[in-house]
Amino acid sequence: MTSLDQAKKLKEKFGDLISEPSEFRGEIAVKISDAEKIADVCEFAKRNLGFDYLVDVSSVDNYGDDPRWTIVYHLRNLKNGNEIRLKTDVSEEKSKLPSVIGVWKTANWHEREIYDMMGVHFRGHPDLRRILMWEGYPYFPLRKDFPLAGKESELPGVAFSKPSPMEGGPFVTVAGGNSAQSREPRIRIPETDGIETNSRLERRKDIQEAHGHPKEPGAIGKK
Repeated sequence: MTSLDQAKKLKEKFGDLISEPSEFRGEIAVKISDAEKIADVCEFAKRNLGFDYLVDVSSVDNYGDDPRWTIVYHLRNLKNGNEIRLKTDVSEEKSKLPSVIGVWKTANWHEREIYDMMGVHFRGHPDLRRILMWEGYPYFPLRKDFPLAGKESELPGVAFSKPSPMEGGPFVTVAGGNSAQSREPRIRIPETDGIETNSRLERRKDIQEAHGHPKEPGAIGKK
């Protein structure tokens, strides 16, 4: 049985709750129209279809649209290697859906990360607390309306309570490039259309003066 066949089994079981399976680059996904039913669907997928491994739970910020959040569950059947994705939407006003930790224990940290970074709550999670940011931090850094430079917090004496070193902007990214590092959002050098930043150029200069050769990135002639 293929991933598509198993997705169709979900559709047969839950009817209009499940969308027709879609395929993109060989990957199968279905949409669950009511996020309150996500645990029921996941339970069936594990018990009846063999999806015994929760690879990941991720979140998408559809900033400007309603519903704002899309939660994506990436499932795998370890016996035959089949994979499917379950997607469901949650409104910003609600920002809450059931936890699936009762189906896969590994959902624990995945759900905590989404709670920490996006502010989406998972009802029934036994220990829903921040996993990367400190308790009391008032923002959610992966939301699209969170500035790349960061925000100051009102927690004196706490690490990283000031804007990050990337403050300044505007930040842009350029398609292509020789590495993932070169494609990261950076401050564009006004005089050129290159992808290097002022800070990277300064670092290159410091390295050249100190050592006569570059450590990274790009070529600099030896003294």
